[in-house]
Amino acid sequence: MRQVRKDTDQGPVIVWFRNDLRLADNPALRHAADSGRPVIPLYILDETPGLRTRGAASLWWLDKSLKSLAESLEKLGNGLVLRKGVAAEVLDDVIAHTGATCVLWNRLYDPVSINRDTAIKTRLKDAGVDCQSFNASLLNEPWTVSNGAKQPYKVFTPYWRAAREPLSQVTVEPGPKHLKSPEHLPCSESLSDWNLHPTKPDWSKGFDLWSPGEAGALKRLDDFLSGPVDGYGEQRDLPSVEATSRLSPHLHFGEIGPRQVWLAARDAVEHRGAPVGEIDKFLSEVGWREFNHSILFHWPNLPTSGFRPEFDAFPWKSNPGFFEAWTRGETGYPIVDAGMRELWATGFMHNRVRMIVASFLVKHLLIDWREGEAWFWDTLVDADLANNVGNWQWVAGSGADASPYFRIFNPIAQGEKFDPHGVYVRRWVPELKGVPDEVIHKPWTRALHLPAAAKRLYSRPIVDHAQAREKAMEAYRGL
Repeated sequence: MRQVRKDTDQGPVIVWFRNDLRLADNPALRHAADSGRPVIPLYILDETPGLRTRGAASLWWLDKSLKSLAESLEKLGNGLVLRKGVAAEVLDDVIAHTGATCVLWNRLYDPVSINRDTAIKTRLKDAGVDCQSFNASLLNEPWTVSNGAKQPYKVFTPYWRAAREPLSQVTVEPGPKHLKSPEHLPCSESLSDWNLHPTKPDWSKGFDLWSPGEAGALKRLDDFLSGPVDGYGEQRDLPSVEATSRLSPHLHFGEIGPRQVWLAARDAVEHRGAPVGEIDKFLSEVGWREFNHSILFHWPNLPTSGFRPEFDAFPWKSNPGFFEAWTRGETGYPIVDAGMRELWATGFMHNRVRMIVASFLVKHLLIDWREGEAWFWDTLVDADLANNVGNWQWVAGSGADASPYFRIFNPIAQGEKFDPHGVYVRRWVPELKGVPDEVIHKPWTRALHLPAAAKRLYSRPIVDHAQAREKAMEAYRGL
């Protein structure tokens, strides 16, 4: 790229937005605003080779989140520049056409993004462009939490104990009140031309329960801390109850940051009377997110290889028919099918049910966890590489601090325990709405007494639980 003159330190500042689509608690944006220089807010739909393409549900969310961010920036007297292409090339072009002398961004921690950002920072600095990066997406960056041997933690509980220690010093900067704009912002592509919203067909009709954007994120956190958190410890495992925060997509896209969540949760204890124990349980889920990001940072091959390499020798079975039945919610196990249908309809699945459906795919059907992870990546609005990979490996038994291999969820027992009256199942598997509670999770056991619609429309289990469990145990023992 063209060499930038060293004396142009009053040139525009580019703020490269990534997974930090908010104004508040955004250190890169705050640094730019405080500089007093013209600011160019830039979002790149990045096509860097090797970077994992967002799934369809994530693109739906991104479309709405970028609209929200653009509106917020316009209220500050600025705007959002949209470009598609290889990030390094896009940045070179914007710098060449604006005379920008500084590029700021907030850090990402997956291996491909780290390599890309490192190369970009080196090139720009060699060309005389100032580059700085900041932490906006984690309470603790991965290299800041280590054990007594200066090694990363592999088990969550000691990790979280150590990670919590410095959090009494957490602060949050408000968003800027004004953002100086250059006389002319560089040309921007049209968000509508990116076709992020699905058409022909529009399968996102059920996504209207979401409000992407910074305002939606703050409201969802406030609503959660104003009520549901009081019963969080007991009710978070019940999929028929709105007891969880559902902040995960907002956190992934950076519409709200974990520092904001941490401080708001602590404030709820001090000023709203929120129970300390329930808040601690909720914050430990934020801690699990941090743990997953730390593990991915230190073990960058995690998306393709087991954290415990011995599990890479597992004898996975290729069965396209079983896999399709799983994706369509037609396994014959009501709690599994309800979860998969909720996912397809809303882009989300309750966390307890995620564990059940993942265990079923891996341990009942013996299908590679990577296939399930890829499906979740495409269909979840909160698809996050570190969390998605970490949680799938946890279920499979190959991950850090993983569920033991012999823990094989019984989908009948899990349904009876966490959806005892079948409220969740009847919502997402309407064929079973007339089935009595006592057999709602095993309708085939009383087939002669089922309503005609249930017998006609709902399939029998594609595998027998006891037989599938024994096959899984045999395969795991073979390792």
